[in-house]
Amino acid sequence: MQSANVLLKKIVRSSVLPFAAQHGMKKDLFPLHRTLSLSLCLKQDNSGTPSEKLDLDAWKKVMKSGLQEEVSETVAEHKELSTLAAARETLEMWRLAGRSVPENISEEQLKTFMECPSKSAKKKYLKYLHLKELYKKNDRRKMDEKRERKLEAQKQASETDETKRSSFVCLWANTMDKAYSWRAAQAMIFGQPLVFDMSYEKDMSVREVANTVRQIVLSEGCNRRSVDPFHVHFCNLKDDSLYHKEFMKHYREAWGKLLITVTDQCYTDIFPKDKLVYLTADSPKVMKTFDHNKIYIVGSMVDKSIKTGVSLARAKRLGLETAALPLEKYLLWNSGAKNLTLDQMMHILLTLKDTGDWKKALEFVPKRKYCGFVSKPVHELKKTLNLINTLKLGKRQEEVRRQFAKNYSKKLTQK
Repeated sequence: MQSANVLLKKIVRSSVLPFAAQHGMKKDLFPLHRTLSLSLCLKQDNSGTPSEKLDLDAWKKVMKSGLQEEVSETVAEHKELSTLAAARETLEMWRLAGRSVPENISEEQLKTFMECPSKSAKKKYLKYLHLKELYKKNDRRKMDEKRERKLEAQKQASETDETKRSSFVCLWANTMDKAYSWRAAQAMIFGQPLVFDMSYEKDMSVREVANTVRQIVLSEGCNRRSVDPFHVHFCNLKDDSLYHKEFMKHYREAWGKLLITVTDQCYTDIFPKDKLVYLTADSPKVMKTFDHNKIYIVGSMVDKSIKTGVSLARAKRLGLETAALPLEKYLLWNSGAKNLTLDQMMHILLTLKDTGDWKKALEFVPKRKYCGFVSKPVHELKKTLNLINTLKLGKRQEEVRRQFAKNYSKKLTQK
């Protein structure tokens, strides 16, 4: 038995181990050799007949199958590498031909390119990768330019505007903030109330609610910096609403320090109805002057589809007085709806409160919506324009008739 083991070890060391070392299988061979030797020992102990030939044949079959698997794996790897190289060559040819091909492509992207069913699908996929690469390059270039501009601005500020870093400027900013806060605190006690109605969450999408809150934040900042600010009320504002979540995103810790009144009650429960005026563009009644004794309500709604009559219907249900800004009286309206943003409404109301001048107040209307200011009402101007057009058409008709008569007389004389 020992002689058989020794003979098996010699065969393995002399013939099989060098062959396995060439193919990188030396480490996996020792457990196999041990199992073969153990199987020989156990078989010789159980049965006295020698079975070395059968075990060696099985062992040879195992070795041959392992080698065949490794050879097949290497062949598959070589095939895959050759196909990838061929795909890269075709991409390079397409790039030289002027097609939209990305400069850098990964192996996964190359594999997905090879898996495309048709040539048009391959072209579309390469175009998509090319555009994606261009977008990344543009974003990187914009970020670099922005960084360079920021560095240049910081350098110029450090060179020319050294006074901005002085203690005097910081003290001035702090005192102005305190002054603004003091005015807002006085407005909460003695100021005229201005209500933002927060009951239009169901009529808007999430994006429209975010735009509404952004405009209200701008309005609050404009009101706080004014000479005579309003006492701003956020009515119908619930804690679990989208309005509240967007306000928390903007203000964060400063939400509890704002000098405004926030309540979930309706404005009709806080103020008397005879003093409330709902400002809406759909109202048939036009606002002539600014009344300091009234409490104006602004609907906190931004809708891209321009839902007409929503705020007017709400005001009628509550039995409130409504009013619209006299845009057609002072502006020669060009095109578009007569709806304004909330921050524009705040600027207009603050200017009316301070000066009472409609021309100064309506300067905050976007210039693209009107052609200019008018001294007369628009309906009178339209009448004069129609009269001028009819006169022009009448003169043209007379000229056409005279020209036709001349041409007709010439033709008669020629005959």
